[in-house]
Amino acid sequence: MVSLGERDRDGEILLEFRESLANHSSLSNWDASTSPCNGDKANWVGLICVEGEIWGLQLENMGLQGNVNVEILEALPMLRTLSLMNNNLQGAMFNVGKLGALKALYLSDNRFTGEIPDDAFQGMGSLKKVLLANNGFTGKIPSSLTVLPKLSMLRLEGNQFVGPIPDFKQSLKVASFANNRLEGPIPASLSHLGATMFSGNKNLCGKPLQACSSSASPMRMPKSHTFSSAPNPQDKTPTALILALILICVVLLVIIIPALVLVFLSPRNQNPQTSQGTNAVESKERKAVKSLENGKLSFLKDDDTSRRFDLQDLLRASAEVLGSGSFAASYKVVMVMYDDPVVVKRHKQLNNEGKEDFDVHMRRLGRLNHQNLLPLVAYHYMKGEKLLVSNYIENGSLATHLHGNNKPSLEWETRLKIIKGVARGLSYLHKELPTLTLPHGNLKSSNVLLDDNFNPLLCDYGLTPMINPEQVHLFITAYKSPEYALKGGISRKTDVWCLGILILELLTGKFPENYVNKTSLATWVTEMVKEKKSNQVFDKDMLGAKAKKIGMMNLLKIGLSCCQEDLNVRPELNQVVQEIQQLNDADDDQVNSNILQC
Repeated sequence: MVSLGERDRDGEILLEFRESLANHSSLSNWDASTSPCNGDKANWVGLICVEGEIWGLQLENMGLQGNVNVEILEALPMLRTLSLMNNNLQGAMFNVGKLGALKALYLSDNRFTGEIPDDAFQGMGSLKKVLLANNGFTGKIPSSLTVLPKLSMLRLEGNQFVGPIPDFKQSLKVASFANNRLEGPIPASLSHLGATMFSGNKNLCGKPLQACSSSASPMRMPKSHTFSSAPNPQDKTPTALILALILICVVLLVIIIPALVLVFLSPRNQNPQTSQGTNAVESKERKAVKSLENGKLSFLKDDDTSRRFDLQDLLRASAEVLGSGSFAASYKVVMVMYDDPVVVKRHKQLNNEGKEDFDVHMRRLGRLNHQNLLPLVAYHYMKGEKLLVSNYIENGSLATHLHGNNKPSLEWETRLKIIKGVARGLSYLHKELPTLTLPHGNLKSSNVLLDDNFNPLLCDYGLTPMINPEQVHLFITAYKSPEYALKGGISRKTDVWCLGILILELLTGKFPENYVNKTSLATWVTEMVKEKKSNQVFDKDMLGAKAKKIGMMNLLKIGLSCCQEDLNVRPELNQVVQEIQQLNDADDDQVNSNILQC
């Protein structure tokens, strides 16, 4: 045991935990000469630090093996998150109850086996997320899960659980029981989930699956029954009454909720004079923002005090609507006291977490620092919507330069420079956000901004965990991937697919989807390559392309490899990034004689 002194007792605990694991070479920077945390910054890989305390272990995709010695981790009093996903850990479920303060437990994609004790989660009142998918757990689903007061996410798919699904007392936002050996009726408390959440259990029944037969249902038989198929008129009364009550409730909701929304969003004392001389948001947008007047902005860079403003400054400033989509509305805001404008994005979909968890996640994103990421400046939390503030980039997005009518076409060298920067930024996100399944999740040309020198800046990254899981597929680009369309799932390789689509869009100058015949860009390019028409896929307006066919063909191949439907065939991100960085314009000058062979 290496002694770190009294102040670094947490470091001693972590080093002991590391030594209890097999194949822990990925934790080589856990060094006794440095403290694990420096304020909110982690000095050791895989840690979440808050004010110098260890709040979480994010040890995903690290090749760890062996059993988990939870008794060692019990000595970390502030531990809130334990993520060991995508390793080769094995053995029975450890005594997770010893980590009573946990909020999130992520153990998916390991080799855990055996039954989980029925009382395994008893007393874990703070636990919100439990991910145990794709292991070898057997036996019944522990009933102690059903009474956790804050549980909102449960993933149990890909195990060997048997018996009925217990009745959960909570209102789970997302839960998956697919591909087990479960049977019997689905509890009414889970009937709001999609059918894919229960697929692969041939003996399950009830909404949202097929109706249960009488033999599958535990309902009592009536005192007197008949085998006649004729319905009993007296049995209709309860059903009719229930339907009537439901109809009345729906009508009331349709009438009352919009009225309440209007009352909430409307200012109490609207003064017509306040709009004079201001090129601000449209009137209905101004009404919606009025409810924010008593709030405060949370700035993410404590060391940058050169520019500070409050919510009132934003509300009084001149604002220009940049866009208003289903995911967010964006405004360019110019404040009197500062020359440089900012962009304010109003999100109504970031409602999956409470304020405490939202603050932690925003601080995590705020600590990111890379030349190809657009940093978040500040944010504002409100239950109904969130504001995210960043710097305004005058040169606009890659989408505008590729598809805009008034923009000069990008030359090949600039496009190659852009995609190299995008790859570096995406690689950094995957390294710094190891616990997120989708470190970016929303990579597309409109979320790649270009500075004055056409260096790319990724934006809208890392927001997927903040969106309601039942709605995330409506707003996030990654959920257009083949794996989600075919199997209803996503993985870290889904970001690779997004990168591939972006590469094809960059090379062809075409939109990712042809909205006339719904043919995806990857499908069209693949068909053209099979027909030996590769040269016809490139953007005809790409300047300097004729002398650079080798580099363009190599990048096209990389893009197509990223778009492979089979996840086992699709390359890892680090491999793709390495191949992109190795592309060199000089290669074309040396091998122009071989162009006709491509």
